[in-house]
Amino acid sequence: EVQLVESGGGLVQPGGSLRLSCAASGFTFSTTAMTWVRQAPGKGLEWVSRISSVGNSISYADSVKGRFTIFRDNAKNTLYLQMNSLKPEDTAVYYCATTYSGLRGQGTQVTVSS
Repeated sequence: EVQLVESGGGLVQPGGSLRLSCAASGFTFSTTAMTWVRQAPGKGLEWVSRISSVGNSISYADSVKGRFTIFRDNAKNTLYLQMNSLKPEDTAVYYCATTYSGLRGQGTQVTVSS
């Protein structure tokens, strides 16, 4: 079964950090470009970051550049998003997705609030 399962979300204070994980199964993760997207309450999907299959090409949305880091461990079939200096406007459900085939996980909630 093709599956993406996110974890690591939670409640954090402004300025804090979280690391999201996305466990992939059912497809060849090591040859698949991956993406993080998010959806804030009442808003549409927002692209956050993408990484190539071997991690040598990475890009970020301007809203997270310098604060978030995307990386992957192909030996563990896992994608990560390290989020630092979190702001209330980062509050959203975060999803990992395959960049080109549209597979997406169920999401993990990130809430940034004091």
